[in-house]
Amino acid sequence: MSDRVFGGLGLLLAVFFVWQAQLIELSFISDPVGPRTFPTIIGTVLGLASLVIVLRPDAAAQWPPAARLFEIAMSVAVMIAYAVLLPELGFVIATALAASYLTWRLGTAARWSVVVGALTSLGIYAVFRLILGLSLARGPLGF
Repeated sequence: MSDRVFGGLGLLLAVFFVWQAQLIELSFISDPVGPRTFPTIIGTVLGLASLVIVLRPDAAAQWPPAARLFEIAMSVAVMIAYAVLLPELGFVIATALAASYLTWRLGTAARWSVVVGALTSLGIYAVFRLILGLSLARGPLGF
């Protein structure tokens, strides 16, 4: 039963995601792919994966213990905080903080999590900003 609930929620989220992607306004100068394509692909993949979960649930599905549900809730809270703080802190700082917390909760030692978070943030920044030329949220440090 829990798999079907999870799959149903995933389907609702996928429909919402694709619907919101279609509401993105297009400028008169845009490339053939456009800004709607990537979110639509992500929503479609989420929908298909959720549909598989609904149609083929695990026969012995079990909810995780309360401590694990708390960990999941905290990770979701970190991702929401990341989205809220991204415009204020900028991509590099917000990503470093989120990646540090998430790697720490996945089992990395606290000191190494800070190192991994900073290197992850700088690596993603280098690829997306310096190599691909995409604009990312600027923070108080100007990058």
